[in-house]
Amino acid sequence: MSTDAISLKSVTKTYGRASGKKYGSAPGRTSSTAPGRTRRWNTRRASPADTTVTALDDLTLSFPRGTFTAVMGPSGSGKSTLLQCAAGLDRPDSGSITMGGTELTTLSETRLTLLRRERIGFVFQAFNLMPALTAEQNVALPIRLAGRRVPKARIRDVLEQVGLGARARHRPTELSGGQQQRVALARALVTRPEVLFGDEPTGALDSRTGREVLTLLRSMVDREGQTVVMVTHDPLAASFADRVVFLVDGRLNGELIGANAKDIAARMTNLETAPPTHPAALPTPHHSPAPTTTTPVTKFRADGITC
Repeated sequence: MSTDAISLKSVTKTYGRASGKKYGSAPGRTSSTAPGRTRRWNTRRASPADTTVTALDDLTLSFPRGTFTAVMGPSGSGKSTLLQCAAGLDRPDSGSITMGGTELTTLSETRLTLLRRERIGFVFQAFNLMPALTAEQNVALPIRLAGRRVPKARIRDVLEQVGLGARARHRPTELSGGQQQRVALARALVTRPEVLFGDEPTGALDSRTGREVLTLLRSMVDREGQTVVMVTHDPLAASFADRVVFLVDGRLNGELIGANAKDIAARMTNLETAPPTHPAALPTPHHSPAPTTTTPVTKFRADGITC
């Protein structure tokens, strides 16, 4: 069995339309692409009417089992799209995404829904709790939606795991923000997911409460072998991870292993102040397009030395 919980290979995801034509096709042109593969045209050299955005650009990346990975990058770098595609919430235009040997890109919508329900957990910045339900009822909701009998012992255990055993009968309005996020975390863990995805899970919390939630995630990786993939903009939050991967323009742009918040912040500053790898705007009709450069993928150690 593979040691990777999630693996992406040559994944591309583009939104919008190019000069009024569908992405990946052109009138009067035939593709010699092999069966089963998607032909991709260079949408960055289109006319001024082009409205396409390449969120992921031929991205290859893996998330090992039992590890905590943080995903960072400048605004618009493709972080949320990566999470959505890896979790089966969105489909890529081309490439392969596998989870525990299951190819997600070939699944029907029904099978994808079942996979997300049974094998994936989600924690978002907004807690997304049902206000009329108690903490234990919110935690039990994924099981009820699946039409299965609710194991009360499992509900109690997972609430104890996040430190809310004594608050099981309280509704969200009776809980602090940190406690509500813990309920959301318990709800994500109740089905024992293979991978837990977090999209800015501490973004709505104060610094002290955020650290408590991050410490809880860290302990789940260390004690339970849980796989966690977290999108964040916060270097302190990312420092709780084993590895921080950086995206720029939908491409992998290096990683840090075991880095502290200072090193991560410095790396982010370099990314945000560096010239874009692609032109920020389409050229005017009187000028030739600027040449496209490819930024090599570079790995960095926590001390900033290139590997």
